[in-house]
Amino acid sequence: MEDHKKECIVCKRDEQQVPVTQFDYMGTRFWICSQHIPIIIHEPSKLIGLLPDADKINPAEDI
Repeated sequence: MEDHKKECIVCKRDEQQVPVTQFDYMGTRFWICSQHIPIIIHEPSKLIGLLPDADKINPAEDI
C-alpha cells in the first residue's frame, strides 16, 4: 500500500498543525484533517483532482 505524507489532501496542513486521520482508498493511504472529513461524506466532488476517481464517489444521502 502506498503511503502519502501525513497532511490533509485538501488544505495540505500536516499533523503538526491540525489533527489528521488516515483513510485507505483504491490501495492507497491518504490523510485528511478533521475540518475536511465532511467533504468525503457530503461533497466528494470537491476531491476531484485530489483523490483518484473521486468523481465516482457518491455523497451520503440526506436522512
